[in-house]
Amino acid sequence: MPILYIITGPAGVGKSTISKELAKSSNKSVLIEGDDIYHQVISGYIPAWKEGNHLQTFWKVCLNIIKIYLGDGYDVIFNYIVTPKNIDFIKDNIQNYIIKFVVLLTDEATLLSRDKERPDDCQMKERCIALLNSFKSKNYNAKNILDTTNLSVSETVKVIKSDGRFILFC
Repeated sequence: MPILYIITGPAGVGKSTISKELAKSSNKSVLIEGDDIYHQVISGYIPAWKEGNHLQTFWKVCLNIIKIYLGDGYDVIFNYIVTPKNIDFIKDNIQNYIIKFVVLLTDEATLLSRDKERPDDCQMKERCIALLNSFKSKNYNAKNILDTTNLSVSETVKVIKSDGRFILFC
């Protein structure tokens, strides 16, 4: 049975890196980068954090793409900023599949160190810390949080694949 992996966390925590490696570790998978879908809108684009954004349309598009790939037997790795409210929406709309939801977190020093590894024009610097604190203040279920401070990329992927605590729905 195909699995939907939902990977979230603050900017710089390693969502894209972990998601790519997770996708490579599957026999049949697709990686859906939420940012790529959100940025498909050209005329009328409004940043996701501003009023009047197109998040409602974005989530419809994402759900349809996810359903198509799952239905065709692909593991789907979806990576984006996902709130507890978004998770409820996903669970309500995707049924009869295993969903693994993982919130990647790390300590501040590690986050800033990882951010420095990004290209200069992609670095978030101190904004990473604000986003980390924002994630910590959300009402995520503790079982879905994975502290990656002392984990390598391969160790993180191994934990995500093998640990049953991340399963939301089956």
